[in-house]
Amino acid sequence: MEGLQEQLKRITAKLQQVVQSYHLLQKEHDQLSREVVTLRDKEKARLIRIDELEMKMTALQTVTGQLNDGEKKEVEKRINRYIREIDRCIALLSE
Repeated sequence: MEGLQEQLKRITAKLQQVVQSYHLLQKEHDQLSREVVTLRDKEKARLIRIDELEMKMTALQTVTGQLNDGEKKEVEKRINRYIREIDRCIALLSE
């Protein structure tokens, strides 16, 4: 009978360790999840900033006439894409 109680105590102790480890891992997971969200937000903000700077650079090159033929075609495509998107938004607002 005493051997059974000892086994039960060891199992209980191990179970408590597992539960404690689980709680620690859960806290770490929550913290890492928050960090992932923060880093994704920062990445999104930086990508937006990069796009803005690229547009400014292209606009400056366009104004100063420093674009080659390939860049001019790319600017035209981008402008046409913006126009289509604006037209789509106007159509949605008109509904």
